[in-house]
Parts: sequence; C-alpha cells; structure tokens
Amino acid sequence: MTDVRLRRGRASLGLSFFAQGVAFALIVTRLPAIQDRYGISDGLLPVFLAGVPILAGVGSVVTEQLVKRIRPSAVLRWSQPVVLLALLGVGAGREMWQVAVALGAFGVAVGALDAVMNMLGVSLQRAYGRSIMLGFHAAYSLGGIVGASLAWVGAHWDLALVVSYLPVVAVLLPAAFVGSRWYVDGVGGVVGGAGVGEGAAASGGGFKLLLPLCLVMTFAYIGDSTVSNWSAKYLEDVLGSSEQTATLPYNVYMVTTLVGRAVGDFGVRRFGAVAVVRGGALLAAGGFAVVAGAPGVGAGMVGFTMLGFGLCVIVPQTFAAAGRLFPGAASDAAVARLNVFNYAGFLVGAPLVGALGDGWSYRGAMLVPMVLVLVTLVYARSFGAGTDRYGGGHERARTVDVG
Repeated sequence: MTDVRLRRGRASLGLSFFAQGVAFALIVTRLPAIQDRYGISDGLLPVFLAGVPILAGVGSVVTEQLVKRIRPSAVLRWSQPVVLLALLGVGAGREMWQVAVALGAFGVAVGALDAVMNMLGVSLQRAYGRSIMLGFHAAYSLGGIVGASLAWVGAHWDLALVVSYLPVVAVLLPAAFVGSRWYVDGVGGVVGGAGVGEGAAASGGGFKLLLPLCLVMTFAYIGDSTVSNWSAKYLEDVLGSSEQTATLPYNVYMVTTLVGRAVGDFGVRRFGAVAVVRGGALLAAGGFAVVAGAPGVGAGMVGFTMLGFGLCVIVPQTFAAAGRLFPGAASDAAVARLNVFNYAGFLVGAPLVGALGDGWSYRGAMLVPMVLVLVTLVYARSFGAGTDRYGGGHERARTVDVG
C-alpha cells in the first residue's frame, strides 16, 4: 500500500467525518424550527428525539453484518449520501409522516455511517502505525462548528429550512462522492501481536474484552449529552446568566473539543493512549465538579472548557482500542458493536440529568456524569493492549513509512 494511497484515504475519510459533523449539527441546532414547521408538540418531540438514536443503533448493528459481505468503503460511499438527502428531506417536507420518514432514514444511515467511518479510521491507523484517530474526530468537531454556525445564520435571517439545507447538500454531496474514490479498506493481520485470535473474536467469546470499552463509551456520551442538552439551561437558570450568554457553553465546548482532538494524537504518540485517556477522564471529572460548584457564570464557563478538553479524547481512543484488541475483520465487528453504546449513552444522558435536576438539584445532577466519567480510570488499562504507544521511540514495526 503506497504512501500516496494512504494519504488520500486519510484525507477523504476526514472529509466524511467533517460532512457528518455538519449534517448532524444542522439537525440538532434547528430542532425548534423543525418542530414549528411540522407542528410537533412538546409531548411528541421526545419520541422523535429518542427515535433517531434508537434507529442509529439499529443501523450500526445491521452494518456489523453488512460488512461481512460488502466492503466498509462501499457502505460508507452510499450511506453518506442517504444522510445528506435525509437532511434535505427534513427541510423540504410538509407533513408529519414526511419528517418521520426523513428522520428515520437519517437515523439508520447515521448509525451505518458512524460505524464504517470508525472502521476505516481504525484500519488506517493500523496502516500508519501511529495514532491518527483523534484527527478524524477533530474533523467531525470542525464540521459541527460549521454546521452550528450555518444554522445560526439560517435562524438569524429566518430562512426556511430547505433554503438553509439545500446549499449545504449541494456542496457536500458531490464532494463526498468524489472523495469516496480514495477510501482505503481494512488492512489485515494482527497488530504487534496484541490482538485476540480472530476466530475467538468472531465466535463472540472474545467480545467479553470489549465490555469495558462499551461502558467507557456509554459514560463518555452521557457526559457529552449532558453538555449539549443542559449547559444552556444550567448557565441561565442555575448561574443566572443572560439568554445570550447561555448559548456560549456549547460553542466553547465544541471549540475545545476541536482543539483537543487536533493535538491529541501527538499526546498519544508521546505518552500513550492509557495516559491520555486517564488525563482526559480526570480533566472531565474536574470540569463537572467545577460546574457543579460554580459560584457564577465565569467559573461555570471554566468548567465547560475543562469538559471539552477532557471528554474529547475518550471516544476516539475507545474506537482505537477496539481496533487494537481485535485484528482483521473482527475489528470491524468490534467497532460496530461499540458504536451502539454511543447512542445508548446519548439516550440515557439527557433524561437522567433532567430527571435528577427536576427532582433534586441541577448542581447535584452534574455530579452523576462526573462519577461515571471517573469510572473510566478503572478500565484505562483496556486502552493499552501492549501497543498503545506510537512514535517518539515507541513506534511499532511497520511495513510502510507514511510520514
């Protein structure tokens, strides 16, 4: 496999992560407009919000079986256009059933897309012989910032949803098709002798090793969904900020997530994945503690900043750890199963914090994701598998130098 092919594969996959971030942000940040367009009641809205991640989980499970017969690159090539066209369908429909179909297609395709993007990312990292997974997720964060900014423009100028979404789809859809020419599929073989036997993994027994990573993924997304769903309300209702200021924590969180992921691969290469995940878990837990005890808006913003830098490293490294534990084709199945717990954490996080906040205290509710993130420390060794250090004197032997 040539250096040029790997670099093209890395760039094209980064574009896919970016496009996914844009599409997802355009959905979640325009939910009030979607609700108004289709007359979705407040009572019915949670059904839609829960349905998308549930269907995404189904899409991820189906993808695990699909990639046994079809190359992951082919699944990615066709699932990304479905996501983008479903986004356009959400903006263009008029009837309740139309938005239900569009969001359903969006959910299933997102589950497939998340799974195969991370499969290919794990495979490329294996080919590179050094940590690059955080960079892909940085591209997703950048896409989220761009998508949220475009959504703000649409809301500010009171643009119809289809007017906001159509230019984005018109740009990203052909770009994704062109980029799909250079996707690089799985690199076979056991990495550094660290993986479990492929036969054992495929039979299901080896996936007991995956359980700690599944828990870590769930807890990380409980923390992430807490920030995305409750940061604005917390700043305004608990810390007494203005409505305008209350919009800042999520933006700060996304920016710090982008910065942390952009530089995180260097930390993994220098210090190893175990140390980086431990540091991220401690920083995230400290962020929740600062938010819970914040006397005012300034301290609260410091806490959300810490959360962005802490949580951002955990999810990409969880996928990377699954790739190291399971070699060859078993890696794809492991990533698909692990991806389901992304949506489990998202489903649990927001209702859990909301229920605790309403029934007890929002300050106290912030301590729950803090404790769950700290559990990551118990399972931190699962991120090593004896091959967690890349580069800087720790690089594994590899067959190609990709620079």
